[in-house]
Amino acid sequence: MAVTLSLVALFGLVLFFLLHSRSLTPGAAFTATGFGFFLASTGAAGPINEMTAAIVDAIPSL
Repeated sequence: MAVTLSLVALFGLVLFFLLHSRSLTPGAAFTATGFGFFLASTGAAGPINEMTAAIVDAIPSL
């Protein structure tokens, strides 16, 4: 749960800075957010969460 919250915060911060620097339009940000929201409700959410957790677990051993 903590990994998910920190990733959400990280992606939110990156999205904020991209919007603030005008590197990303509001329409593209809305589309990306909507895609992530709907992707989370599909069967792909489980494998994506497992892959992210595996990567986060592997980082300290690098």
